Amino acid sequence: MNAEIITIGDEILIGQIIDTNSAFLGKELNKIGVSVYQITSIQDEKSHILKVLKEAEENADIIIITGGLGPTKDDITKHTLCDYFDDTLVQNKEVLAHVEHLFEKYISTPISDINRQQALVPSKCKVLKNEFGTAPGMWLEKNGKVFISLPGVPYEMKALVKNHVFPQLRKTFSFPFIQHKTLLTYGLGESAIANRIENFEENLPDFIKLAYLPNLGRVRLRLSGKHSDETRLKAEIQKQVNLLLPYIEDIFVGYEEDLSLEALIGKQLTKMGKTLAVAESCTGGSIAQAITANAGASNYFKGSVVTYATASKINILRVNPKAIEKHSVVSEEVAKSMAKGVLELYDTDFAISTTGNAGPSKGDADADIGTVWIGIATKDAVYAEVYRFSNQREKTILKATNKAFEMLQKEILKK
Repeated sequence: MNAEIITIGDEILIGQIIDTNSAFLGKELNKIGVSVYQITSIQDEKSHILKVLKEAEENADIIIITGGLGPTKDDITKHTLCDYFDDTLVQNKEVLAHVEHLFEKYISTPISDINRQQALVPSKCKVLKNEFGTAPGMWLEKNGKVFISLPGVPYEMKALVKNHVFPQLRKTFSFPFIQHKTLLTYGLGESAIANRIENFEENLPDFIKLAYLPNLGRVRLRLSGKHSDETRLKAEIQKQVNLLLPYIEDIFVGYEEDLSLEALIGKQLTKMGKTLAVAESCTGGSIAQAITANAGASNYFKGSVVTYATASKINILRVNPKAIEKHSVVSEEVAKSMAKGVLELYDTDFAISTTGNAGPSKGDADADIGTVWIGIATKDAVYAEVYRFSNQREKTILKATNKAFEMLQKEILKK
């Protein structure tokens, strides 16, 4: 079964906002056994929308549209759907009551006739109640195909998908069982891993596929299966995991289970009752940002400092100026001192530090561009390792961030 995702809005095409809706929908559809055939972003323009709807109907069983449902004249999705389905707009009393309730309780500006027009929906549609906004979702069917129109606001769209769209899809269609297992690896590139596990990959069952998901410094290996027999599928996926592990035991660090490595680290630290602090220089806070992007980070993450200038390393983390003078600010001694300093500053069980030269200029350091020292400290020991990542600034920062989590994960596993 195929789906097509259509996002409507000029703001996406000009880069004013990032289309996170398609990523969310693609991931969630995959979980229930629906393959996304195509993702299309288009303008709020009637003829273009009609053309894309016709093409989508030819290609897919389920067409999900996001955006273009606002109250202003530039949002024309509802009117265009009426043209496509030879329909007219009618007022839905339940939607109108909901819109009026939202304005009365949460919105300080008076409700206008433009706001009330949100209650106008195609007469042939099934209304999907939007608990968090004024634009309802709409379910329409044509020639055995399902068209679902959703608001573009991400949190409104996600709630509609969870509470209404997927329950209705399950009632309408029969889906196969889907199983994923993702293994995290560090320290070896995609092509090198592919060469190593070539024999394993060639002998996979037809209903199980292997995907390589590389990122700077890390490669995820995802085994995905689709089958009508859930018990057989789960057993076969586990069998293939057991066969794969001996090939990658030296670079395997754990399972993703829809979580990033930093989220997995958070779960481990929470379970252990341990805490973490971070001192960053060249990474500029990217490690702390990755940690705090995960809910529950306050359970284990005590804080961070971005000691970007040499003076701040000395004043905040008590790095010895003589060590900087002798070894330079980008050195093993400084990375270790930073890690130990932030460990003591926040009184944590683990600490990460980074000091390096991401470029484009050398700044206070003599080290080559792309050189980064990463330190790990515990209450028992401190060490640092040096890496030469890239001559491109963003790539160096991202690779250093990923490598820091890899080093921390290995340290945690020792405990």
